[in-house]
Amino acid sequence: MEWPAMNGLKQTIHTLMKLNTLQDLFIHELKDLYSAETQLLKALPKMAKAATNPDLKAGFEEHLEQTKVHVSRLEQIADANDYKLSGHKCKAMEGLIEEGGELISEDAEAHVRDAGLIGAAQRVEHYEMAAYGTARALATCLGYDDAAELLGETLEEERATDEKLTELAESIVNSEAAAVA
Repeated sequence: MEWPAMNGLKQTIHTLMKLNTLQDLFIHELKDLYSAETQLLKALPKMAKAATNPDLKAGFEEHLEQTKVHVSRLEQIADANDYKLSGHKCKAMEGLIEEGGELISEDAEAHVRDAGLIGAAQRVEHYEMAAYGTARALATCLGYDDAAELLGETLEEERATDEKLTELAESIVNSEAAAVA
């Protein structure tokens, strides 16, 4: 018979990775990004469904398609280098998605919820920009030019999404939310 606490310890030990080299850190970053992106694949349809502004809804749907490409790029990097990306959970993305889910379930006026959804989505984008920037810098340092290029493409797409969200908030959504009495 195993003690319940030992099962948790085994799980923790199993998911920990030794980070002895910069390459180890790079692989860790890729696993984190892969987990983050796959979690986002499940969250974006919920965000799109909760959005009432048609441009925001379309933006979430567009970013869902883009996120599928991001996952594919990470898999391409992993396949080219014989890395395994599974077995890691990005707790930061898990928390960001949980916060977004709480916002969705709030009893909120539609325009106010849309403004909140933009904020939640931008927190996700900022996390992803930081993570992709780090992974790209590591790939560059390690001489993984192809990986650095793919990670850079995704980084630019994340920046563009953040800019679109800001534009949408400042041009329409925040004004609509402010008009709610």
